[in-house]
Amino acid sequence: MTPAGYQKSPEPIMPTDDAYRFSVAPMMDWTDRHCRAFHRCLTKRALLFTEMVTADAVIHGDRDRLIGFSEVEHPVVLQLGGNEPAKMAEAARIGEAFGYDEVNINCGCPSDRVQSGAFGACLMRDPVTVAACVAEMRTAVSIPVTVKCRIAIDDDPPRETLFGFVDQVAAEGCEVFTVHARKAWLKGLSPKENRDIPPLDYDLVAQLKAERPELTIVLNGGIQTMAAAQGHLEAFDGVMLGRAAYQTPSLLLGVDRLWGDDVPIDEWEAIEAYRPYIAERLAEGLRLHAMTRHMIGLFQGRPGARAWRRTLSEKAPREGAGLDVLDEALACIPREDVAA
Repeated sequence: MTPAGYQKSPEPIMPTDDAYRFSVAPMMDWTDRHCRAFHRCLTKRALLFTEMVTADAVIHGDRDRLIGFSEVEHPVVLQLGGNEPAKMAEAARIGEAFGYDEVNINCGCPSDRVQSGAFGACLMRDPVTVAACVAEMRTAVSIPVTVKCRIAIDDDPPRETLFGFVDQVAAEGCEVFTVHARKAWLKGLSPKENRDIPPLDYDLVAQLKAERPELTIVLNGGIQTMAAAQGHLEAFDGVMLGRAAYQTPSLLLGVDRLWGDDVPIDEWEAIEAYRPYIAERLAEGLRLHAMTRHMIGLFQGRPGARAWRRTLSEKAPREGAGLDVLDEALACIPREDVAA
């Protein structure tokens, strides 16, 4: 539910046909509910994703802790991990009841955890299972069921793997695919290395869009700037940014221009919009660091940015730290040096 007193600025936009133009990638340990509430203060249009949550955790775990979110986050997607159609359908049903706008199946994570559970990127070799999950999930919910995948894994041929996977899954009614344009190497590379070392193949994903024009294809992987994002929209229905959006969150201030919207806020106004949310969470007993850790890179490259980072990094985790620490950090940034 929306925290009392939370000033929603800018007002989030509910999903539309062009909702996929820009999204912030699901990132483990990063895109939690506090991160998403902060990002929504920077952009009203971007589609936001939860961290991946396993179907078993949603069904059997502490749901409020795992998938609870604020109404201000809309449009927001619950990303699920798993490979059992009945469980995925039940988790999707729970997600819809919580109010999520969409559920997304993770078919791209290469971590040891998902490999041991035979889901994530492993599912690129098992499109029959993914298709079965989509079919059962679509029967269980009325919200969209979408997929995030890689182009292939290990030595599998990229075009044959990607096109075969997409065609089988689309046959069960999945219309939206976010494609991380790299292979996932399950043997020999860590999850971190899998984000950089396998070469990007944007051309292959562009071929997928050109040959399957009826599908919504979102490009993910290696996109660092809004200029690059804008360029990719000539070939794709949308773009998804991960680390660039998280590590330099001021980038999100320009997202709404992709829809032709005016962007009337700056970093200071975004912080002001986020303050009541922080205050509510502090009153509930959370530490300041849980909210401010997502703001560390906000003033990247600006005068005073180092002092801003140092103040938040050193003082926000302390017991009893409050909004005065945020004010102290903000005082390090000369206002005249912040672009409107």
